[in-house]
Amino acid sequence: MKSVKLLLVLFAIGLMSPGCVSKKKLNEANAALEAQKMVLAKCDERTKDLENQLLEANKKLEMAGSNLKKANEDLVGGNARVKSLEDQIVVLKASQGTLLDQLNTASVINKAGAESIKKSLEAISMQSGYIQELTKTMQYKDSVNLALALNLKKSLSDFNDSDVKIEIKKGVVYISLSDNMLFKTASAVINPSADKVLAKIAGIINDQAELEILVEGHTDNVPMSNECINDNWDLSAKRATSVVRALQSKYKVDPSRMTAGGRSEYIPKASNATAAGRAENRRTEIIVLPKLDQFFKLLEAPKPAK
Repeated sequence: MKSVKLLLVLFAIGLMSPGCVSKKKLNEANAALEAQKMVLAKCDERTKDLENQLLEANKKLEMAGSNLKKANEDLVGGNARVKSLEDQIVVLKASQGTLLDQLNTASVINKAGAESIKKSLEAISMQSGYIQELTKTMQYKDSVNLALALNLKKSLSDFNDSDVKIEIKKGVVYISLSDNMLFKTASAVINPSADKVLAKIAGIINDQAELEILVEGHTDNVPMSNECINDNWDLSAKRATSVVRALQSKYKVDPSRMTAGGRSEYIPKASNATAAGRAENRRTEIIVLPKLDQFFKLLEAPKPAK
């Protein structure tokens, strides 16, 4: 800037004193002035670019802070569930100790009564072990869900929040994809532009081989039919199947881990009374679950010894 001002002063002096400055020098001064103007313009452009980068960085920092807050809230909830189970273990152990004391001090308990108490104590011991194991499993599952959700959000951060939403609900991870990104209107054919997001999701899913995948198609409540689609039930099911097929054929996700289902219009996320609400309801959800056979086996309480 100082150089530019100096050249401007020299230029002004040259104009006022035409007899003292040759035409050649005047042209050189003009050329230097133009060069400095170009440098100044480039500096202004670079400054604006850096300001835009700073604004974008601040937005990402704010988003990261929001994600961290949500993760902390989930962690607090998990710790509360663990504390509740630990309290139950303390109560069961206290009951076991009381029964043992009674058994040791009783002098008139017959053989049948003693055997019954012994079996009761064994059942309590088994229940205590079951609760401890269940607590460990719940802690592990919550940790896996939290890590999975954070990895997905990091991997998919370059997509719009309106197109890709990730949340933990009911103990599982939901990935909600808008139909605007995946499909054309009333079609179950996946847009080529959706390959990038499906590839990133598949990469993370393939790293979690112990989890299963449920893909659900959802629509709004506007009736539709054409020569390929019968109704909203048909459209939602075919869209879910298209996503499952793409994950299997293009991105090598094990098909035995996946289930596809259509939910039609019957589980809306927003009111269908507005265009914005209908757009939110038209979505495909990829739900990451624990393997169901292992999960149900875990929920079976141990049977007491006979």
